[in-house]
Amino acid sequence: LHANTSTMTSAAEALPSPSITNNNAPANLDDPANVRRWLQANHPRQLALLEKFQIDLRLGRILSSTTPEAAAGNNIGSNSSTHQKYQYGKERRLVTSHTVELLRSIIGPTRWKTAAQLLTLLRGLGNELHDAGGSREPAIGNMVRRVMFIVRDEADNFPSGGGGDVDNKNMEKIDELSAQVDKMRVSPSSTSAPGRGKELSLASMLWAHPQHVTMKHSRTQSGEGISDMRIRSDSFGSTDSGAVNVTSSNSFGCDPAAAQIYPPHYYMQWDKLRENVMEAIEEVRGELKDLHKNINDQATQHIHNGEIILTYAFSSTVEWFLKTAAAKKRKFQVIVCEGAPHFGGHAMAKSLAEAGIDTTVIHDAAIFAIMARVNKVLLPAHAVLANGGLVAPSGCNIVALAAKQNSVPVVAVAGMFKLCPLYPHEGQDTLNDLISPSSVVDYSLMGDPVLSEVEFVNPVHDYITPQLIDLFVTNIGGFQPSYIYRLLAEYYHSDDWD
Repeated sequence: LHANTSTMTSAAEALPSPSITNNNAPANLDDPANVRRWLQANHPRQLALLEKFQIDLRLGRILSSTTPEAAAGNNIGSNSSTHQKYQYGKERRLVTSHTVELLRSIIGPTRWKTAAQLLTLLRGLGNELHDAGGSREPAIGNMVRRVMFIVRDEADNFPSGGGGDVDNKNMEKIDELSAQVDKMRVSPSSTSAPGRGKELSLASMLWAHPQHVTMKHSRTQSGEGISDMRIRSDSFGSTDSGAVNVTSSNSFGCDPAAAQIYPPHYYMQWDKLRENVMEAIEEVRGELKDLHKNINDQATQHIHNGEIILTYAFSSTVEWFLKTAAAKKRKFQVIVCEGAPHFGGHAMAKSLAEAGIDTTVIHDAAIFAIMARVNKVLLPAHAVLANGGLVAPSGCNIVALAAKQNSVPVVAVAGMFKLCPLYPHEGQDTLNDLISPSSVVDYSLMGDPVLSEVEFVNPVHDYITPQLIDLFVTNIGGFQPSYIYRLLAEYYHSDDWD
C-alpha cells in the first residue's frame, strides 16, 4: 500500500475483543450497545445532537419544522404546506433530510478509525433512533442503512481489498486479521449445545443441506472472497442456558454481537475513508433535495389529456405530481376520495381546484361505483416493501381492490427513501399503527350497552399486495413491483436488511 493513502493498525487493536458489557468499563466502538456511552465519553456535543433529535422525533417537531428544506418542495402550489395537518405522515422528506443531516453531523467530527467502527457506530445510532420512535417512520432506518451501504462500498474499495498492490508486510497483516476473524466467527453454541452433531434427526438432516445455508458475503476482491457462512438453524435461540440467545429483541437489526464481525480489511485504517463517506452523504442530501423535481418530471409520461384520475386522501407527492401535469397543459379530471375519518381528501381537492384542475370529491363508499369511469389510480406511499408490496394510508387497499376488479391500472408515487428491506410477514399489521378510535365514534356514545361491546379498530395504514400495484413512479424512474428486489441490492447491503 502507498504510505500517503493508507495506514495500518495492529491486529490486536483493530479486531474487537469479545467481552461482557460493563457500564463502568471504558466505552469503545466494539458493540452497538456502547455507542451512547462512547459518545458521552468522547463526543458530548454529538450526543447532545442525537438526544435533541430523539426528543424532536418523539414530540413530532421534525414533521412540523419550517426549515428551508420544508419549503423546497413547495415550488408547485403554495397551498400544500397549509394542509399538512391532513397528511398521513406529513412531510416525510423532512424527517429523512433531518436524519441524513444528523448522521453527517455525528460521523464527521467523531474519532472513529476504521470502517468496522463506523458501521458499529451507525448500527448503534439506528438502534437509538428506532427506540425514539423511528419504528413508526421507516424512512429513518432506510437512511441509516443507506449510509451503511455507502461505508461498505467505500471499504470494499480499500486499496488492499480492491485489487491494488500490497507489499509483504501489509499482506502479513491481512493474513493475521483473516485468521482472527475466522476464529471469532465460530459460534459458541455450535460447540456447547448438547447433542449437536451427535443425534441425527429429520430436522438436522434437512438443515444440513447446502440450500439451507445462509451466505453472508462481502464483495470478492483479488480473486479471494471473504465470506461468512452460517446455517439457518443457528439463528434460532439455543435451549442451552449457557449458550448465547440470538433471538433476543433488537430494535434496528440482528443481534449486536453478531454484527461486529466484518471482513479483515474493514478493520484497517484508510485516510480517505472519512472524506469519501462524507462526499457520498452529500450526494444523498442532493438526491433528497431534488426528489420531488425528479418525480414531477415524469408526470406527462403517465397523465394524458382527457383522462380521469382517482386518488385517495391527501398526499403532497401526488398533489405536486398532478399540478405539474396540469402546468404542462394536460387537461384531465381528478376524483378525490375524502379519506375518512381524517378527510384529507377535502384539503386535497381544494388545493387541486385552486390550481385550475377539474376536481370532484366522493365518499369512500362510492369508490367501487365510480371506478368503472376511472382511467388510472394514483396512490401515495408510506413504505415500499421488499416484495413489491405497498404500505399506504388506511383505505387505499379498498381502492386497489376496486381498481383490480375493473382492470384499472394502479400507480404508486413514492421517493426511493421509502424503499424498505422488510417483508410483510404480519399482513395488514406490517409497519402499521393503531390510533384512537375517537375520530370514528364519539366517546359519549360508549355508554350505550350495544356499542360498549363493540371493539373499534382505527389503523393508520393499509398493506397492498404487489399483485394490486402496476407501477411505482420514483425519483429514479418507473418500476414494476417485480423489480423492487434489484433496487434493494443497489441501495442496501443484505447484511443490514434485518
